[in-house]
Amino acid sequence: MDFGQGLAGDDYRIIWTGLAAAVMVLGLIGVVVPFLPGLFLILATAFVYGLLVGFDSIAVAVLVVMSVLVIVSIIKSFVVPSRAAAESGASMLSQVGAVVGGVVGFFVIPVFGLILGALAGMVATELAIKGNWDEAWAATKGAAKGFGISALIDLGLGTIMIAAWSVWAASVLL
Repeated sequence: MDFGQGLAGDDYRIIWTGLAAAVMVLGLIGVVVPFLPGLFLILATAFVYGLLVGFDSIAVAVLVVMSVLVIVSIIKSFVVPSRAAAESGASMLSQVGAVVGGVVGFFVIPVFGLILGALAGMVATELAIKGNWDEAWAATKGAAKGFGISALIDLGLGTIMIAAWSVWAASVLL
């Protein structure tokens, strides 16, 4: 079942596949480096790849799987860090402080400011609430652990997405 021939002839399929693979690797790096959009970049690249080489039943199945994994990632991005922060004693207000700190940090120190700002925002808010450095730092470490676990899960999801796309790409090239 073929859903379209795509915009490129057979001669360009190798080029589009190589470019798509390179952009997807950048997306995988984006899971760890907050400057790049990560899993969204991987999914968008797969969709553009389909426009270029065509959509068949394998392509549709892969895009559905990839889309579901992005949705899982979005849900996980709220649940895992929030649960880890709560388990470490962080208040909801300190989680808001982390978000504000992350936004400010992103603009003050590009790329890594998001992480540093979020940690600074959380520890400052916890310190203001609890008045105890040890408790504030313990809560912040717990939240940081949650974000780390969340990033590792995204790394796994991104790897699965690229592996699924590789099956599609192999079917295009062979």
